[in-house]
Amino acid sequence: MLKPCLDTLSTSINPTLSLHRCVSNSSFTNGFDLAVVGGGIIGLAVAKHICVRYPKLKLCLLEKEQEVSLHQSYRNSGVIHTGIYYKPGSLKARLCLEGLNKTYEYCERKKIPYMRPGKLIVAVEEKELPALDKLYSRALENKVPGVTLVPGKDIQSIEPACRGLKAIYSPNTGIVDYRAIALSLADDFIGNKGKLLLGFEVCEILEDGGSARYPIRIVNKKVRNQHINCKYLVTCAGLQSDRIAAISGCAKDPKIIPFRGEYLRLTPEKSSLVSTNIYPVPDPRFPFLGVHFTPRINGEVWLGPSATLSFKREGYSGLNFSLKDTLDFIAYPGLLRLASQYLTFGLREYCRSIFISQQVKHLQRYVPSLRTVDVERARAGIRAQALDLHGKLVDDFSFDSGTGAIGALILHVRNAPSPGATSSMAIARIVSENAAQQFGLSI
Repeated sequence: MLKPCLDTLSTSINPTLSLHRCVSNSSFTNGFDLAVVGGGIIGLAVAKHICVRYPKLKLCLLEKEQEVSLHQSYRNSGVIHTGIYYKPGSLKARLCLEGLNKTYEYCERKKIPYMRPGKLIVAVEEKELPALDKLYSRALENKVPGVTLVPGKDIQSIEPACRGLKAIYSPNTGIVDYRAIALSLADDFIGNKGKLLLGFEVCEILEDGGSARYPIRIVNKKVRNQHINCKYLVTCAGLQSDRIAAISGCAKDPKIIPFRGEYLRLTPEKSSLVSTNIYPVPDPRFPFLGVHFTPRINGEVWLGPSATLSFKREGYSGLNFSLKDTLDFIAYPGLLRLASQYLTFGLREYCRSIFISQQVKHLQRYVPSLRTVDVERARAGIRAQALDLHGKLVDDFSFDSGTGAIGALILHVRNAPSPGATSSMAIARIVSENAAQQFGLSI
């Protein structure tokens, strides 16, 4: 069995500090009351929330990598969203606003650097104005703090380089290094006697008939004959969430489709060109928000992302390819239906991904002074987007349980794309409440 040996975290001093794993032959004689699968920001927030709420429970968190928070929690824009876009009453709308406040409060308490550069959603064509007004009404209905409409002549007073006919301004939109938050949450979890087991890649979730008290057996793919037993299980597996759900006896649908998002960044000498998040008015025909300007907490300014299919779920280089991952989604009926709806959009995104000048041309609609020589390639990320059999992107956060003998003992986070990082601490509260009700947890 595993016995973790962890360096002390100091996220406010060094947010990129690695977590290391030590292995011994000692075993956990009594198993765990609850295990969490997934060491991204949502899994860590859930584990931390449950161990604080239920201090008598013995908890562990299983992460397949040698460090936590290496995928979506690290490779993202770093924007703290305010909840403008989401359908009123949806989980995204409610949890984003709650998560916004919790994120700022947590950063203040833990002294994690953040900024509030605000956000402009800019209409640059007359045909975009009705959609902008509708989006503003939605923002008001969602109670987005401080949001206002800005006439074109006043846009430059907020962001001098930006041009447009009209804009929504959200002064409380922020930026942060979400990995710094994730590492701090890991520190909180360990400090509350949680066990963080790194290098544990879940390959089987089984009923263990020989253990009445801890009936769930979770097997590690990376180490032969290595497993842990637990009473209850919560999974927050991000890019692998559908696969983890399936091996527990849960439905295979919705399917996770990996979308690769490539970013550009302003060259160092041009990093002062913009200081505010600048977003387009989202086109309702397409499933993504579009490319935008995003200041970073380290002083960089990122531009993007693109949105193209990734041929490897965790493939961050454009040349990465996994036959298993590709066959997994190519044969999925829902993807064929999605592709038939958005073929033109997809081809355009691939073109912008290959040719920087095409991406810059689009961005010049908002910042006319931008030139191709002002940008360079930055890193890419992969978005885990759930898709149903009918070709519909699952729009809201989604939770599910398994079937069979141990199904009632398991809770899955099936879909938590953007604003998942902003909402992580609010999602943790919801998951904790659902787990308490489903599992009968008591303080």
